[in-house]
Amino acid sequence: MSALIESNPDVMMGKPVVRGTRITVEQILDKLAAGETIDQILAAHPRLDRAAVLAAIEFGARALRADVLYPLSAA
Repeated sequence: MSALIESNPDVMMGKPVVRGTRITVEQILDKLAAGETIDQILAAHPRLDRAAVLAAIEFGARALRADVLYPLSAA
């Protein structure tokens, strides 16, 4: 796991966050999925830098490499 991402049960219920913030990996990935650019995310969250956003993307990619099946809904 990137040194920029941490999980602490006392912060955001243990969800992975950017170290030193309460900004979750989930929030960053949701914003990217909604079409926001990295620059827009950085403008909205001045405590983040490009390396932190890239670390969140890397964390998401590594999480999906786990040996878990994710069934897709028919909807």
